[in-house]
Amino acid sequence: MSHRVIAGFAKGRKLKLVPGDTTRPIMDRVKEALFSIIGQNIVDAQFLDLFGGMGSVGIEALSRGAEHVLFIELDRRAAHIIRENLVHTQLDPQAEVRIMNAFDLLRRKPDTEYDYIYVAPPQYKGMWKEALAALDSNSGWIGEYTTVIVQIDPHEWEEIPLSTLTEVDRRKYGKTLLLFYERAASPAEPLDTPGVKA
Repeated sequence: MSHRVIAGFAKGRKLKLVPGDTTRPIMDRVKEALFSIIGQNIVDAQFLDLFGGMGSVGIEALSRGAEHVLFIELDRRAAHIIRENLVHTQLDPQAEVRIMNAFDLLRRKPDTEYDYIYVAPPQYKGMWKEALAALDSNSGWIGEYTTVIVQIDPHEWEEIPLSTLTEVDRRKYGKTLLLFYERAASPAEPLDTPGVKA
């Protein structure tokens, strides 16, 4: 299966895969659909890729004009592949790769406000729910214009109680479900969804 950068500065560059089945590579057609939804909002954005894998989503964000991407990846081999892919696409000056547990990061105070937080952990381990709950409880991660995007298998989905975040959109592409969350409006103000366009 070929994985490549679809559009932007590094369009057409092929990306290395992480050997084995420890990561969840996004299909190119799903990635293309995702960035069609985000549109021009990606330009100059701060992007956090919580479970970096091979780096495909964050690299696509950079190629399309994101200002900076922070990749979090616990597996050293995967982190090395992300760095190789960043060098290959010449996007490494705009990125940082940290080898660490994503949940350790989410317990801290964020060092910047992110426009997009991408959550695509290994399948069928409930980690997406844990990550979403961690973001919801540490509301410093969720700015007024932050969009949290979760990538899961549709069979993994289940309702979870949230107070800071609210679901604003969902899209299904075969065996991939994308869920979009933003900061819930207070009762005194209407919900605005600047990060997600239909």
